Amino acid sequence: MSSRRLAALALVLACCALPLALLGRALAAGGWTVAEMLIWLLAAAVSPWIATLGASATIGFAVLMAGRDPLRVVWPDARLDPEAPLTLRTAIVVCIRNEDTATVLARLAPLLAALEARGVGDRFAAFVLSDTQDPALAAAEARAVAAFRATLAHPERLHYRRRDSNEGFKAGNVMEFVRNRSAGFEAMITLDADSVMTADCVLRLARLMQQNPRVALVQTLIVAQPTAAPFPRLFQFGMRHGMRCYAAGIAWWQGPDGPYWGHNAIIRLAPFRDHADLPLLPNGARILSHDQVEAALLRGAGWEVRLDPLEQGSYEANPPSLLEFLRRDVRWMAGNLQYFALLRLPLFAWMGRLQLVLAILLFLWSPIVAAIALAALVNALDADPRAAVDAGWGIAATAVFALAFFAPKLLGALEVALKPSARAAWGGGRRFAAGVAAEFLFSLLLVPISALNQTVEMAAMAFGRRIGWAPQRRDDRRVPFAAAARALWWHTLAGLALLAGFAVAGVTAFLWALPLIAGAALAVPYCVLTADPALGRRLVRAGIAAIPEEHDPASPFPPLFSPQARAV
Repeated sequence: MSSRRLAALALVLACCALPLALLGRALAAGGWTVAEMLIWLLAAAVSPWIATLGASATIGFAVLMAGRDPLRVVWPDARLDPEAPLTLRTAIVVCIRNEDTATVLARLAPLLAALEARGVGDRFAAFVLSDTQDPALAAAEARAVAAFRATLAHPERLHYRRRDSNEGFKAGNVMEFVRNRSAGFEAMITLDADSVMTADCVLRLARLMQQNPRVALVQTLIVAQPTAAPFPRLFQFGMRHGMRCYAAGIAWWQGPDGPYWGHNAIIRLAPFRDHADLPLLPNGARILSHDQVEAALLRGAGWEVRLDPLEQGSYEANPPSLLEFLRRDVRWMAGNLQYFALLRLPLFAWMGRLQLVLAILLFLWSPIVAAIALAALVNALDADPRAAVDAGWGIAATAVFALAFFAPKLLGALEVALKPSARAAWGGGRRFAAGVAAEFLFSLLLVPISALNQTVEMAAMAFGRRIGWAPQRRDDRRVPFAAAARALWWHTLAGLALLAGFAVAGVTAFLWALPLIAGAALAVPYCVLTADPALGRRLVRAGIAAIPEEHDPASPFPPLFSPQARAV
């Protein structure tokens, strides 16, 4: 792996050096001010993370364009015989908390039926692990499980347990199962309440685990389920082709030090039980965001953690609106920022620490970029001749940074565009191009809203605000203008104030800032529009931002707008 990691490092350094050199050339045009020095230093601080996005996507693009099985490229010594008899006994673990349990079980039913039809049902059993605390919801939950169990050919293969205390959150629930209720099983597949997996995917994971005894965890590439709601539809369209390149890239250079994303993965129970118990934070608190810590602990104990970058029937659902997205984003941020307290623990290999750092930077980049924007505004308003900036070099630096930041999506789209079969699967070249354009505008507006929200919430946490792990709303719903305004008024004011400041500084400064900040100023109408069912219907009927499952008759999902679609 050393040669691969050196190559990846060289590419990261190149992706850092070029935009920083261009930025230095732009800022030095009239001499250096304090604001300009701050801009360059902040850009240098955030550029390694942005460069990692660009480098990983570039590597992944090469992997996907190589014309070979991506798994064989990123994991050359993997053993996978799809015809080998399956002997591994695997628990399918579904974690729920205050969910519509009947809907969760409806997602699980096709998987259990397909495994029975393949003649391997006795190799699997399902375990529903509940952290629901409300008595009324718990009673409804138990009734739903009992009703579902009655429909199964082998009801003894479905188990349900609700904890009276949700100590340790989801991770604590899973570890309690592993220690006390997993006898007779060698592995578990972890699912979230919105997860959907096909039998082909589950059997592939089970065989990978069975045939590669040094591996403790295999994470699948998770993609989103079809939806007509405009926010998740556009979001998942970009994530779909973006994650494909990025995942292939990180699987290539991370190798046995791969990621865990908390669900839709298979885990070997013995090493997980022995090595993946989460440490307490120095203040005695529990870790909120458990997944990457567990992966790092497994690798630190000498076990392999692998990412299979193949799209293979592993799905999740995305938040139905901007407001739910921001709530989930803050929960994830609170969990990832806890990793600062773990970096010095002697439990991780150096790659494990790097994984934790990357998880931190996934959110820490936001206040850094916000500080760059403020410093740029101060410099633009400065009458000192030294504050002059070369616009050409500045635009070039911004463009290179943006290319690296959006490289996963751009290269993922290019990979589809260059493959006729892929273009057809995505609905044809014209529809795919229209989807790419619509999603890019959607993302360009979303990024400043999300970055501003993360920055302010991070500051609030620094002053003592505690972020809980509340249940996620999963149902599609319209967002009234008043509700959007109550939640996003300060995003709007901040965006308008920044744009007004750059407008005072001059036309060039305003035009430079407009695509970077406009989303915040438009946060309220953006939120309302992207939750509008009418827009979703128009997107579906035009085939814009459609994912391959919408064109595939063998898709595990019913057609959008059908009565059956509401049950999945």
